[in-house]
This record gives sequence, structure tokens and C-alpha cells, in this order.
Amino acid sequence: MTTALRILTVALLAAVAGCTSGGESASSCAGVVTYGNRTYLPAGEIGFTVGERLGTAETVECDDTPNEPGVTIPAGTTAAYAVEGRDPAEAIAVGDSPAAARLMEAD
Repeated sequence: MTTALRILTVALLAAVAGCTSGGESASSCAGVVTYGNRTYLPAGEIGFTVGERLGTAETVECDDTPNEPGVTIPAGTTAAYAVEGRDPAEAIAVGDSPAAARLMEAD
């Protein structure tokens, strides 16, 4: 691998990882929901089955780019569903319908 290609690869990996100047990963609020006094983060789409509707989850207002006005994600609500075989304290599914729900895991 050439030096230029190595530099480009490192730069791209840093951008994808959201690294700060201190080398730590930047935390993102995009996709975060709260339900039942717990915070849930998006999980990988590993096979899961949506169960019964639990209630309403809240999406938090998010501004991952404070230096860019107008890109704030507004707070809102979405349906919260049980995930078969998982305790809602550790995982739920959220979305407008069971078919569109995505897996979320407790933070």
C-alpha cells in the first residue's frame, strides 16, 4: 500500500468513526429514544421478532453538528414494541408499524 493510500485510509476511518481531536469517539444522539425512563440506542439489525405494542417512545432532540445551524433533528414520538425473547428493560423495537420497527438496546 502506498503512503498516500495509507493516509487516505486513516483519514476516512477517522471520519467514519467520528473521532475528536483527542482521539476519542464522538457520541451521537441521532436515533436515540427514551421509553420507560430508559435510554435506548440503535442496535445492529440482527434477526429479531417484534412483539406487542408497549406504548410510545420519545425521540430526543439532536444536534450533532452545533456549528451547522438548521440541522437539528426535532424531538418526537414513535411506537414502542416488545422484542420477543428480550426484556423491555434491555431491548425494544421502535417504528411507525411493527413491519418498519428497528431494534433498540438499552444504554
